[in-house]
Amino acid sequence: MDTETQLVEENPRKGGLRTMPFIIVNESFERVASYGLQANLIIYLMKYYNMTAAAGTSILGIWTALSNGLAIVGAIISDSYCGRFKAVVIGSISTLIGMIILWLTAMIPQLKSLPCPHFQHVCNGTTAFQLAVLFSSFGFMSVGAGFIRPCSIIFGVDQLEKKGKPENKRLVDSYFNWYYASIGVSTILAVTTVVYIQERYGWKVGLGIPVILMFLSVSMFLIGSPWYIKVKAKESLLIGLFQAVVAAFRKRNTRLPLTDCDDYYRWPLESEVLTPSNDFRCLNRACMIEDPERDLNPDGSASNPWNLSSLEQVESLKAIVRVLPMWSTGFMIYVTMNQFSFSVLQAKTMDRHVIPQFELPAASFSVFLIIALTIWITFYDRVLVPLLSKYTGRPRGLSPVTRMGIGLLVSCMSMALSAITESIRQQKAIEEGHEDDPHALVNMSAMWVVPQYLLLGVAEAAHAVGQIEFFYSLFPKSMSSIASAMYTIGTAVSSLVGSILVSGVDWLTSTGGKTSWLSSNINKGHLDYYFWLLAFLSLLNFFYFVMVCRLYETGNDGSSRLSHVAEDKECDYRLLHES
Repeated sequence: MDTETQLVEENPRKGGLRTMPFIIVNESFERVASYGLQANLIIYLMKYYNMTAAAGTSILGIWTALSNGLAIVGAIISDSYCGRFKAVVIGSISTLIGMIILWLTAMIPQLKSLPCPHFQHVCNGTTAFQLAVLFSSFGFMSVGAGFIRPCSIIFGVDQLEKKGKPENKRLVDSYFNWYYASIGVSTILAVTTVVYIQERYGWKVGLGIPVILMFLSVSMFLIGSPWYIKVKAKESLLIGLFQAVVAAFRKRNTRLPLTDCDDYYRWPLESEVLTPSNDFRCLNRACMIEDPERDLNPDGSASNPWNLSSLEQVESLKAIVRVLPMWSTGFMIYVTMNQFSFSVLQAKTMDRHVIPQFELPAASFSVFLIIALTIWITFYDRVLVPLLSKYTGRPRGLSPVTRMGIGLLVSCMSMALSAITESIRQQKAIEEGHEDDPHALVNMSAMWVVPQYLLLGVAEAAHAVGQIEFFYSLFPKSMSSIASAMYTIGTAVSSLVGSILVSGVDWLTSTGGKTSWLSSNINKGHLDYYFWLLAFLSLLNFFYFVMVCRLYETGNDGSSRLSHVAEDKECDYRLLHES
């Protein structure tokens, strides 16, 4: 903040609302381009790379996991080395390169295999070079997402937060509202307009549109460069947490002191934490001073931060460890969220006419999820919260934990409904003689799949918001960004788990020459069994969630941001400056 303040004072004409259009347009175009690709890409992989439904879904899951996982790497690099402006530029250019490569696979015949029908249902294999080009495009886009998404929103805050101007807090709040509203609009445009163009005009145009949008995104962001406040890189909180883990491991054989009131620990000046908490005492070794002359510099800073952490860093690490059980209960809901590829295949075999003259693309049905999510958040915030606050005494209505539980239950219901719908669809396909033709249209309206999307939207809205609020209630204010980071890591882990689950189910159910549940011909497979499996796993996860809730029943009412703050003791503490 000091660096930021200095830059604002030196450049009073920089920052402010004039920079918002460049930042929001950059993020909006990136979202439209990225989501427009992801929504329908399973069809492209199956048609032009002859992938099975299970293989294509697994690859897309790994891609999603990599994009979300690299967001943590991007945040660390931007905070510690290059700053947020350069991070967004690097990420935008990397995403543009990845989209150009993917577009070239549609333009150049040699970069993809020909569809099976051209060979009378005898598929030619995809070459290693073709796969390398495809995966390189995914890699560039993952790196781009890893830099853009954790940095773009905070870069906008940098333009508005100015010391000595408290009225800017209202501008920041307004910026957040417009930022997330733009993401919602961008996602809807991506899964409707871009997907429709892909279906109507083919992949050469459909993959070219995201390239144009991403080029405009990069251009708009660079045009605004002269007016940006560019905060320099500084020490990252995440790096400090890693240092605490390494320091605790290095000192794993060091004996802990019997009392916390002696000068054994290093803690920063003006820290709220006075003594280390008693839980996870093994981590206290990270901030334990063994030899003051060796471990400390003359100004009190650590001579080697990878061998001696501050007490505040250790307590921040403990705060993360405390929420890990509750964090893990959210994996399953995002595993179910990542099964869109199968739902796309499901809807593609059904009658998708909204009106006789208009057919909704199969990948566009996810727009109902976004609509349900938006309606639920608005309804809960404007209608339910005022009513529930009168009866529960909570200003936000239901507690975050209760909302998380509701989300888990509703996601379980969504998977059960998906299984029932698929069972009816498959039975109709068999009765109509389409068992051997996966491309045949079943005499059944695709509107049957809308309820499962609506339930998933409500589930995500209830669980995601509740989970982030839960993290914010338990973390100290300095760790607010970690709450969002844990949400991002959770989606990455869920995507990876979902990819492994798909591959495992496909392999187990196809042993002995049997038809896989996840066969590319969903009329022969048993996609309904897979949905029932997800419903069962979701139910087990809910019971696990109920068990984990017992760990947080005492002393975690959401009113305190930092637990285990030491009680007042008459001890003589040595003040050590933080490095």
